[in-house]
Amino acid sequence: MAPGQDSTAIGLFMAHRRGLVNYASSIVGSRAQAEELVQEAWLRFDEASKGRLLEDATGYLYRIVRNLALDGRRRMARESQLIADDDFEKAAGACPDTAPSPESVALYKDEYTLVMEALAELPERTRIAFEMHRFGDAKLREIAAVLGISLPLAHRLVADAVQHCKERLGWP
Repeated sequence: MAPGQDSTAIGLFMAHRRGLVNYASSIVGSRAQAEELVQEAWLRFDEASKGRLLEDATGYLYRIVRNLALDGRRRMARESQLIADDDFEKAAGACPDTAPSPESVALYKDEYTLVMEALAELPERTRIAFEMHRFGDAKLREIAAVLGISLPLAHRLVADAVQHCKERLGWP
């Protein structure tokens, strides 16, 4: 990378670091794990951008964080399941049954699948705006700054994503 590009990439990362950590934290549920994910995302971003200037570098950084966070969440779920399977018989007698009914699990699992499919159908910028707002508690002003768009457009993207998810779920 040229010397000027390196400082630009670092500057971009530092300007968005807090938002990236908040975004990752909303997906994985742990601030400490989110910090690690953002560092890993930076290393991947830095490696991928060597020697050239990337278009939509901010969106690319958020995409890397999202992918790492989802991978981490899946890995944690698998590990938890393995641990739960081993300890299930021991814990079954010690804990009262507060688990949701099989019907509730099926209903929410189906709704979750529909929402994830709906999000995958959205244009990337709309999906990122929605995830930042709903999962990362980002304000519309922050979303507009990250995506380089106007405040009304950030609001419109989030509203469009919400409407799309409602339609996919069959909600009015």
